[in-house]
Amino acid sequence: MLPKGTQMRLRFPVLMLLFLAPGAPVSAQTRAVYDVYAIEYGSARDLRPVSDVAIGATTTDSVRFTFYIWYLRGDSGRNVLVDTGYLQDSTKRGIALAWYVRPDIALGRLNVRADEITDVVITHPHVDHIGGLDLFTKARVWMQERDFAYFVGGAWQPGGNHLGLNNDDVLKVIRANLDGRLRLIKGDSVEIIPGIRVFTGSRHTFDSQHLLVQTHRENVLLASDDAWFYYNIRNLIPVPATFDAAAYAAGLRRMLTLVSSPEFIIPGHDAAVMTKFERVAGGIVKIR
Repeated sequence: MLPKGTQMRLRFPVLMLLFLAPGAPVSAQTRAVYDVYAIEYGSARDLRPVSDVAIGATTTDSVRFTFYIWYLRGDSGRNVLVDTGYLQDSTKRGIALAWYVRPDIALGRLNVRADEITDVVITHPHVDHIGGLDLFTKARVWMQERDFAYFVGGAWQPGGNHLGLNNDDVLKVIRANLDGRLRLIKGDSVEIIPGIRVFTGSRHTFDSQHLLVQTHRENVLLASDDAWFYYNIRNLIPVPATFDAAAYAAGLRRMLTLVSSPEFIIPGHDAAVMTKFERVAGGIVKIR
């Protein structure tokens, strides 16, 4: 039998070898991280007063709606698209466009093809966020279960709210379901893919969601339409298009607790996103 001190000296390096062995559960090795890109695919022709996009705003400033999709390049080969944009038909949005590029063509500026997208996360089913769904027919589609149910059902019933929705898009998401590609998410603070967690509660649509994404440095929160503009984030003021203004404001407050700095909250329609981060291609910035 070895002396007690000798046993301890032998046991310590054995334990270290176990921790350092290939396949050991070392969190730094298994943590999924992403490069995050904001891709601009269209811009409104006209300016809108801030009072149109923030309830009770008193400033006389104006803003311009810019339309985005977001691409997440995972270190494990996952290619995730957040929202799909829409196919050009400004009459369905009621917004005259200054310019437009089809979302899959805009994505191609990063040398990414539509059939390389593994996952599409739909933050909510307004036409400018889901209308391009049938451009990405190889991808799994992630959507909140309650938002899906209202989108294909209650929104079109008497008394339902289908403002901003397109009945053609209902058929697109049902087709994804029939094809076995739709994944319905049940509720708030759910990690749907390693390194990507979704949050609900803002109620821009019946159960809209936003995403917290792990990157190589700071986590990034893609607010989509749970925060239209930086003005909404800075002033914690909801947009007029919501089922519950108080819930929307509460969602903005919680976003601030999920990231290290407000600069890592990315709003859904603010043209300033294109000037705050490094431009890597035409109409594309890398969030970092």
